[in-house]
Amino acid sequence: MTDDAYLVLLNGPAGELGVPPAAIGELACMETPAVRAWLDAQGVTATSAELRLLPPEETAAIPEDAERLPVPLGDEELNLVRHYAAPRNVAQVEEELLAYRSCAAGRDALLTRALAAGVPAHRVAELTGEDLAHVKAVAR
Repeated sequence: MTDDAYLVLLNGPAGELGVPPAAIGELACMETPAVRAWLDAQGVTATSAELRLLPPEETAAIPEDAERLPVPLGDEELNLVRHYAAPRNVAQVEEELLAYRSCAAGRDALLTRALAAGVPAHRVAELTGEDLAHVKAVAR
């Protein structure tokens, strides 16, 4: 397995690999001179149906004769590629996990604010479902 994501030109049944870059939206790598030159050399555009973007864990499935180019992706871009490439049921669970992450990110700050506002620790635990010991620990 490689650590690079790849832009690949695929035909036939292999065309189900990865995700079309156009489906993800704006990706910084698509505007780099290397990618623009590679697309021009292949005679395709960024919206071509044969063009796919594969995350690093899928690159072993690229057919040997396929034209490919490693591309730099930031963490958020790579997460988007993985999300769009995942089966629908996996993508739905991933969306729930991302929602959980955004809610949990400020958890301790919210608990602290509630306690500082005078909400008793047992009530904070009751409302949030957090363990009372954790709520009390945040208060210290």
